[in-house]
Amino acid sequence: MKNWFHIFPQHTGLSLYAWIIFCLLPFYFVIANSAPREIVAGVLMIIIFFAAYRFSFVKRGSIVYAAVGIELTVSIGMTLYFGYIYFFLFLAFFIGNITQRREFVLLYTLNVVAGVSSAAFGFYIQSEIFMMQLPFIVISLIGILLLPFTIYLRKKQEKLEGELKDANKKISQLIVMEERQRIARDLHDTLGQKLSLIGLKSDLAEKLIEINGQEAKKEIGDINRTARLALKEVRELVSDMRGTRLAEEMRHVQEILEIAGIHLHVSGSPELKEVPLLAENTLSMCLKEAVTNIVKHSKATLCEISILDSAGEILVKVTDNGSGFSLHTVQQNESGIQGMKERLEFVNGTLDIVSNDGTSLFMRIPRIVQPVRKEQPL
Repeated sequence: MKNWFHIFPQHTGLSLYAWIIFCLLPFYFVIANSAPREIVAGVLMIIIFFAAYRFSFVKRGSIVYAAVGIELTVSIGMTLYFGYIYFFLFLAFFIGNITQRREFVLLYTLNVVAGVSSAAFGFYIQSEIFMMQLPFIVISLIGILLLPFTIYLRKKQEKLEGELKDANKKISQLIVMEERQRIARDLHDTLGQKLSLIGLKSDLAEKLIEINGQEAKKEIGDINRTARLALKEVRELVSDMRGTRLAEEMRHVQEILEIAGIHLHVSGSPELKEVPLLAENTLSMCLKEAVTNIVKHSKATLCEISILDSAGEILVKVTDNGSGFSLHTVQQNESGIQGMKERLEFVNGTLDIVSNDGTSLFMRIPRIVQPVRKEQPL
């Protein structure tokens, strides 16, 4: 029941009632001034046309072309014998629904040539009938010329809108997935180092509690401070997911290394100027991950952070005097290092690692130079 209305073209600027009239008009043209045999032949032609028109929409392949050929033949016959040219409008609508360009051009050309030729020849052999409906014939010829392009472009637009809708849906899904991964990385970077430090301090306090109560108390105090700091950072992360400036992250890093008993030496200023928040936040999160790895894995006593802000790039170098590690093992198994690389690549940055009697991480991001606007003289 879904396709029966294809007999009546849609979205053509005319209502369904107008197309019903077009379907009834051929019977009037046949019956009005025809002999009984001509009436029978005319009604038969009308039935054949609508049957073929129906097949045009529901069939595929060669049957469609055969149906169109029958429709063109009937349309020419109805125009020449009964002065009814309006079947060409039905064909124009059908041709507009063809999506293949070659078939569209071929059938459009055949329909226009057949329609215009039939109208011209009809004026010659039945001038009186055609002159009576001259305005309608002119409108029909204009419809035969323009209607297929209107339908064709509308169909193409609907297809593009559908593809755009699907693409936007996929983009929304990817954004949600990326946001989930980002939040997971942020939580890992925020809680990972704090919980690792709490674990280390807890183990140390457990060993010292029977040996040195004062040292155990100090370690428990550090655990308390670390837990409060972690809670504060999680609240900030969940409340507004705000970006973190490098200078602010340096203060957190200093607190963590101090609690872990690792000496920190800083060279260069963490106060970056004219750097997008996204780029600076990326450096901050990577710095946090680098310090987390030092606290968890390096067994280092010294951490050096160097910040070089040049005209072309920003370089943050993090070095420790720990035990080092195998680069191959880290690339395969350490999700923290992989997350740092992904973050930096997102802002066109790079991460280089050198591990030999300690570890050095080189985090680079390009500096985007804003063009200076020259004031125009008054």
